[in-house]
Amino acid sequence: MKLTAICIGRAERLPGKSYKSGIGKSEVTAPVMIDTAGLVGDAVCNTKHHGGPDQAILLEGSVTLDWWGERLNRPIPPGTFGENLVIEALDNRDMAVGDRLHIGDVLLEATAARIPCNTLAARMGDPKFASLYNEAGRPGIYCRVLRGGVLAAGQVVSIEPYAGQRVAIPDMLLAGGRRLPEEDRRRMLAAPVSLRMRALLSS
Repeated sequence: MKLTAICIGRAERLPGKSYKSGIGKSEVTAPVMIDTAGLVGDAVCNTKHHGGPDQAILLEGSVTLDWWGERLNRPIPPGTFGENLVIEALDNRDMAVGDRLHIGDVLLEATAARIPCNTLAARMGDPKFASLYNEAGRPGIYCRVLRGGVLAAGQVVSIEPYAGQRVAIPDMLLAGGRRLPEEDRRRMLAAPVSLRMRALLSS
């Protein structure tokens, strides 16, 4: 696997919205510094729902983006979904909370599924896109940065599976909208999920 794209966003207003968002990300060609807050220079506007140490990076697999391209019958350039990183040959459905990605000196840990919102729907120009995204069951993957450094497109990516009981990223998407059986809730809380998801599961 390789890191095929790095994307950075700037604060801008989407059509029909009064607030600014950093979801509009564009691919960059130069190496980028990454620390516990994410990619240096990347805009995060709604800090209540996005960003923070447990959701510092949003990544997508190229297999998933290719699937979306076929599903939507349109090109899906890097950054379309607001992702920071695109990983070659990765299917998002194969990732679990706690899986770690080694990219050069950088170490990331998967923490949660991307939950679709009205901002994503506006970005895609489709008010029903959040529902479509949920139904697809192929959510983007939020990560915390365990070790920062410099990222550059083309770097080799290796995945270290979580040693504990696996909680698939798509399962986290489902958990965001319904009450879970106690056994499933405890299994998810035992994994290194993000603070926002932990609060949701604990409520």
